[in-house]
Amino acid sequence: MTLEDLKKYKLPDGPGVYFFKRRGRILYIGKAASLRDRVRSYFSLDLVNGRGSAIVAMVAEANSLAYRRTDSVLEALILEANLIKRHRPPFNVDQKDNTSWNYIVITKEDFPRMLIVRGRELFQNFGFRKPEYVYGPFPHGGQLQEAIKMIRRIFPFRDKCTSGSGKPCFNRQIGLCPGVCTGEISEGEYAQIIRNIRDLLLGNFKGLKRRLAREMKAAAKREDFEHAEMLRRQVSALEHVRDVSLIKDEKLVSAGGGTRIEAFDIAHTAGKETVGVMTVLDNGEPYKTAYRKFNVRTATNDDIAALKEVLSRRLNHSEWPLPRVFVVDGGKAQLRAAAGLLKDVGLMIPVVGVVKNEFHKPERLIGDSRTIHAYERDILLANAEAHRFGIMFHRARRRKAMI
Repeated sequence: MTLEDLKKYKLPDGPGVYFFKRRGRILYIGKAASLRDRVRSYFSLDLVNGRGSAIVAMVAEANSLAYRRTDSVLEALILEANLIKRHRPPFNVDQKDNTSWNYIVITKEDFPRMLIVRGRELFQNFGFRKPEYVYGPFPHGGQLQEAIKMIRRIFPFRDKCTSGSGKPCFNRQIGLCPGVCTGEISEGEYAQIIRNIRDLLLGNFKGLKRRLAREMKAAAKREDFEHAEMLRRQVSALEHVRDVSLIKDEKLVSAGGGTRIEAFDIAHTAGKETVGVMTVLDNGEPYKTAYRKFNVRTATNDDIAALKEVLSRRLNHSEWPLPRVFVVDGGKAQLRAAAGLLKDVGLMIPVVGVVKNEFHKPERLIGDSRTIHAYERDILLANAEAHRFGIMFHRARRRKAMI
């Protein structure tokens, strides 16, 4: 497939799963917060090369594309895992052996635990009895952990506590364990929680919501209002999962959704020990676990080339969510370089440049005026974070080089 071939597909700017195919055979399955932006990112020679020769070959071999919309990023993540397990696409399976994948297991116990394990633990030495249920593989370990946290807020479950110990575990104290440790929940009641989680992990979102709604009405009819209210909260959480799902790991495009802004800065000393950094703001707050460091490999004493290298390497990571705005430190040259790179890969994301004065303080912002007006405070904060983080990383690099 080529970028020209892609133009005939009207991909939505929303979450879902996409399929690269060859004569009807599925070659590769991926998930996206924005199907449109994610699939477009595969059609640049410079950036696709950074993904590795296997993905380059996959895009060249494919001659058609398909997708399936989902209501949330969480649903897309679960659907992706189930479809990879069912179809075993060669360009998903061949990139990792079974020991590298992430799996969810539900243990075979009176009060089952739900755990994330690596394939090597699952296939070699799990550490206890064979699990009752296994779900996966899940390609994105970090995102899977975030998804599990979200699922647990809706359906609290046991992971490590001792059943019937009488002492509330930490997760019970914060509402993430239903009281297995304290004996507050029966085996039958806990089995119902596991059933709900299993439906969710099988991708049966609609069926699960319908069943919970029926149970809610039945509980209200028998005047068990406390149970009915719990079920109402669970149904509401599933219906509005877009508002609370992987906001910090996926781009949300619906109105009122999360706003991710990424800022980039380059640091060096007379062209030596050149480094680049990326900082992230999510809903106006620094999201430090998403910050990234780059040792610049190709550019020497050339800030523009260094910026292009760093931004290119960032865009190679299709598993990272795309931002609402890219922020670069510098003037028109940096702005043109970043905007040109994005245009080459078909991304229509605005870029804003932060021009500094002689004291390296922000003097003005350049770029799309509407974006600047909407996000000026966040742009400046992201840029300040990038400058601070870049200096810190560069100093550490210099110290290491001196030693």
